[in-house]
Amino acid sequence: MSSSAAYRDTSWASDIDHVLLSEEEIQEKVAELAARLREDYAGRQLLLVGVLKGAAVFLSDLMRHLSMPLCIDFVQLRSYGHATISSGQVEIVKDLEWSVEGWDVVVVEDIVDTGRTQDYLLRQLHMRGAGSVRICALLSKPSRRKVDVTIDYLGFDVPNVFVVGYGLDFAERYRNLPFVAVLRPEAYKTP
Repeated sequence: MSSSAAYRDTSWASDIDHVLLSEEEIQEKVAELAARLREDYAGRQLLLVGVLKGAAVFLSDLMRHLSMPLCIDFVQLRSYGHATISSGQVEIVKDLEWSVEGWDVVVVEDIVDTGRTQDYLLRQLHMRGAGSVRICALLSKPSRRKVDVTIDYLGFDVPNVFVVGYGLDFAERYRNLPFVAVLRPEAYKTP
C-alpha cells in the first residue's frame, strides 16, 4: 500500500476530493528543483528563506537535496488567517533572524496565489540589501494572480481549486499529508 493510499483511511478522508499530486511526483520535482539550485548557486552565499508555515515541509525536503553550504531562516506573513480568500493586506507575524545584506536569497514558498505576499516579501528583502532574491515555489495558481511576480523555480501550476497537503492547510489541518489534494468545498465552506 502506498503512503498516499494509507492516508485515505483516516477519519478526515471524506474531506479530500482527490489527490492532485502524488508523493512520488512531488519528490521527483523537489529533486529537480534542488539540482537547478545547486547549479545556479555553486560557490555563492545562499540563504533559503522559508515562508511559514506552509513551506516548512517543502524547505525541509529541498535542503536535504542541496549538498552545498547554505543557511536557512524563516519568516511568517499573514494574508489569509483562517479564511480561504486572501485579505489583500500582508503583515509580518515573525520576522527573519538573519540580516540578508549581501546574501543570495531564495524565498521558498508552498504556493503563489495572488502574488501579493511574495511581492511584499521581495520588496522587503531588496530594501534590506539582499544581493539577489529569487522565488522557489512548489505550486502556482496563475489564474488567481493579482500581482505579477516571477517564480524562478517552480514545481507545478495548479488549477483554481483549494489544495491541501505537503505543508498546505485549511485552518491548520492537512499539512501532514505527503501529497497535494483537492479539498471538497463542503469541508471549508460554512452555511
